[in-house]
Amino acid sequence: MKRFLLPIVAIALAVPAWAQHGTLTVARNLDQLTSRSAVILRGNVVSARIEKHPVLRNLDTVVVTLQVRETLKGQVGRTFTFRQHVQDLRARRDSGGFHKGQDLLLMMIAPSAYGLSSPAGMDQGRFQIRRDSAGRETAVNGQGNLKLFDGIGAGLAKQGLALSPAAHRLIETHPAGPIELTELTGLIRELVARSR
Repeated sequence: MKRFLLPIVAIALAVPAWAQHGTLTVARNLDQLTSRSAVILRGNVVSARIEKHPVLRNLDTVVVTLQVRETLKGQVGRTFTFRQHVQDLRARRDSGGFHKGQDLLLMMIAPSAYGLSSPAGMDQGRFQIRRDSAGRETAVNGQGNLKLFDGIGAGLAKQGLALSPAAHRLIETHPAGPIELTELTGLIRELVARSR
C-alpha cells in the first residue's frame, strides 16, 4: 500500500508547483496593459537575483535591474530596478525568467506599499525583443501576443478616439506572433498620448 501511495503523494505535491509557474491572469489587450502601467520601458537586464523580501521575510522575490534604452511612459533614470514576487520553485531556480543581457520591453505596474511590482498582466506585459530573419527587431510577449489587439479599435471608437492609419492596420491585421518593434512602440506611444 505504501508503494502505491508514494507516487500519488509525489504527484499531488508537484502539481501546485506546475500551476504556479505560469500564473493565470485575465487576458488584457494592449490598451488595457498601457493604462495599467505606471512605467513602460525598453532595456537590457543587467542583473537578476533571488532574495527574501526585506520586510516580508517568508516571501521570495527576484530583484531585476535593467539598463534603460528607451522610456515610453513614466519617468525613469538610466537604470531601472524592480522587485517581483517569485511564486514557485522553478521560478526561483530561473530568476523568475529574467537573465542577464535580455532585451525586454516591460509594461510595469506601480509598486505596492511593500515595493513589489511586476509587468502588467504578468507575462502579457513582458516582451522579449529579438531579430527576425530579415534583421528587424521584433517583440513577443509570454502569450505569443495572442489577443493583444482584441477590442482596441472598438474601445477607442466608443471614447470618440481614433488611431493613426498604420496603428489601425496593425490592430486589424495582426492576430498573434512577433510584431515589428517599431510598430508596437508606435502604437504604445499613441495609446499613452490618448490616456493623458
